[in-house]
Parts: sequence; C-alpha cells; structure tokens
Amino acid sequence: MLDALADVLQPYKEIVGNAAAIVTIGQMFSGSFICWDIYKQGGTRGIGIMPFLGGIVMSLLNLKFGYILRDDKMIQVNFVGLALNIVYTLIYFQYTHEKMKVWAQLGLSGAFSAALIGYANMEDPALVENRFGTIITAFMFYLIASPLFGLKEIIKNQSTEGLPFPIIFSGSIVTFMWLLYGIILRNKFLVVQNLVAVALCSAQLALFVIYPSKPKGKADKKPKAKKAD
Repeated sequence: MLDALADVLQPYKEIVGNAAAIVTIGQMFSGSFICWDIYKQGGTRGIGIMPFLGGIVMSLLNLKFGYILRDDKMIQVNFVGLALNIVYTLIYFQYTHEKMKVWAQLGLSGAFSAALIGYANMEDPALVENRFGTIITAFMFYLIASPLFGLKEIIKNQSTEGLPFPIIFSGSIVTFMWLLYGIILRNKFLVVQNLVAVALCSAQLALFVIYPSKPKGKADKKPKAKKAD
C-alpha cells in the first residue's frame, strides 16, 4: 500500500520536499505567539519553558545529524531553529519569576546536548547515523508527547490552558508533510517516526476540541454590572 502511494506521489517529490522545509521553518516561528502571550500577561504563569529548551536541544542534535549526513538544507534549517529558540528562551527568562529554576533547566539541557554530541563524535562512523538518528527520534517523541504528561490535570480542570496550541498545531502540519516525504522516499525510518508524531499531535489537538482553553470558572465568570446609585 505504501509503495503504491509512493508511486502516486513520486512526481511531486520536489514540491513535497520544499513544502516540508518551508513549514518546518514556519513552525519555528510558532514560539513567537507564546512569547506574545507572555508579554501580554506580563509573566510566565501557566506557560512552561520546555518547548523552547526542547527546541534548542532538538536544533543542536539535528545540526550534528545534518553534519553527519552532510545535508546542507538540514544544517541551514536547524541554524535558524537554534537562533529563534535562543531568542524565545531569553524572552522567557526576562519575564519569569523563577530565574534559578530556569538556570538549572538550562544547565541540564546543555549537559544533555553535550553528552549526546560527544557520543556521536566517539561512535563508529558506520553505526552513528542509525544510532544517533534513533536517539533523536526518541527525544522528538518525548517532546511531542510531553504536553500529555499533564493529561490528568487537563481532565480534572476540564481545560487546555497552558498547552502550547501554536506549537502543537504547526507540529501536526510539519510531521504530516515529512510523513508524505518519507513515503515518497520509501524511507521506513522516516515514515514510522512521523506516523507516531502525527498520532501524538492529533491526540493533543483533540483535547482542544473537547476542553476550552480556560478553566470553566474563569470562562464563565463575567464582570458584575454596577448597581445604579
């Protein structure tokens, strides 16, 4: 079935590949909507830093993977992603009241990235592409699924407040485009990777359909009219 679909899509290989690259870069700007929310409320209440730190780590790992594959497009795209996520993190740091906690998270993210890049440098060149690619895939699944870790609270509060909708929505589009590209290339690794990612993003989008973005108490609360004197 996948082979038949690949044959149908084959003439559109360049179009799908370019579209996947464009939407990937577009997704990297989705963090600006979260930064705008932070600016409007004057703080980071209800907004976690993980999407930005995860973006930095993912960009660093994909940069290394791009060098391993000698893929110029991959390197260029992830340089843009790294720069943007550094800017988002600086904005978050400016508005957060938990600066020591953010410093600790930055330290852990840096150590994690350094350890994996160090491993890639020491690994057998014949094995590093497959093994490092598997590590990146596992980390990507963790990042995409991380909003679901608070599923119990979401159901309890009947609210999706705090979930990064712009990142989840754009992530759905990006992973779907790369799924199509993986089918065209007949790359099972890319197909499985993005099929799981699409499923995880779809599950999170379903939560926005089921629950409002604000808790019921806040959504239903209306300002009382002033009594006439």
